[in-house]
Amino acid sequence: MSTSTLDKLQERFDPQAAQGMNDVFQFHFSDNGSHYLVVKDGTLSIEEGEHDDPSVSLSMSSETLKGIMTGEVNGMTAFMTGKLKATGNVMLATKLTSLFPNR
Repeated sequence: MSTSTLDKLQERFDPQAAQGMNDVFQFHFSDNGSHYLVVKDGTLSIEEGEHDDPSVSLSMSSETLKGIMTGEVNGMTAFMTGKLKATGNVMLATKLTSLFPNR
């Protein structure tokens, strides 16, 4: 995932939506390695690599994530068509759009 995409996630992060959360979103990008987001009580940190115990793991291309975050790609459609694979607390993935609203 490019640095600009990471920067955009950081800019779009809504601390209010993350109040009371303590979750790790692991991303495995087919075209750009692995990163994870730690969302804890209204804060966000973005790390490169693999987390030992993520809440949810998502596998996709970085383009698919960009599309989901801009609203051009429906996350459920991406999941149903195999562009997005999820393991762990899959319902947690549905919170991504509220955590990172398109402003």
